[in-house]
Amino acid sequence: MMRLRKVLPPTLLAMLLLAACGPPPPAPVANRTVGAGPPPSVYSVRRGDTLYSIAWAYGLDYRQVAAWNGIGAPYTIYPGQKLDLREPAVRRPAPPPRRAEAPAPAAKPPPVRPAPATPPPAKRPTPPAPRPSPPPASRTTAKTDPGAPDETRDVGGVTWRWPVRGRLFRTFSASDPTRKGIDIVGSEGQPVYAASGGKVVYSGDGLVGYGNLIIIKHGNRYLSAYGHNRELLVREGDLVAPGQLIAKMGRVDNDRAMLHFEIRRHGKPIDPLRLLPKG
Repeated sequence: MMRLRKVLPPTLLAMLLLAACGPPPPAPVANRTVGAGPPPSVYSVRRGDTLYSIAWAYGLDYRQVAAWNGIGAPYTIYPGQKLDLREPAVRRPAPPPRRAEAPAPAAKPPPVRPAPATPPPAKRPTPPAPRPSPPPASRTTAKTDPGAPDETRDVGGVTWRWPVRGRLFRTFSASDPTRKGIDIVGSEGQPVYAASGGKVVYSGDGLVGYGNLIIIKHGNRYLSAYGHNRELLVREGDLVAPGQLIAKMGRVDNDRAMLHFEIRRHGKPIDPLRLLPKG
């Protein structure tokens, strides 16, 4: 210390001591997704994947991935299946429907000797046709929650509302791959609502950087995503109403309670503020 005092000016020495004693700056909260780089040419499907989640992770249109691999709706995939994530030189054709095998020619029956005449058997009464069983009841009832934000906005034939009540913490940036959506600060366990009606196409924690994630399909153009939830209240295949309660807000890196929200059109991220109600 005595040497430093002789070499350094007193003002610079005081600044160095304050910097050494002060707390480190807080780490920024960023969305570190698996699709930060270009997609691999071939992807091996893992348990829990859906075609939608794979396309989402690499910024691709799910319909394009399906076409490259000859997969038709409802886009069912299986663990271990290899998927092309880049346009192949020759697209895989959709598997043709199985043809029923032609029955073997029946052998000629032996000649039948005429039987002695007997009275015809009495006809049995025809039993009544069985009644069709009713369809299984849905696991969830699509219903707008009374606590959902009231204000809505119609864009492109889709009605949007805010997915959660809170303070806008981080906005979208087309030039920053870590800011593909917006972050909204709230409280842990706070209700998260569907920004519009649609079908749940992913519900799980398999996408790195999103935590517990829900992806909802709205028609053929839009997908919305809700990340970093503490609890997921819907599962794949559920139909949800606009403003339906779908999750409860969680924490990001044990730092702050926050919802990460994205909207993609044809697989590409767009600024959610262009679709959500103003104000």
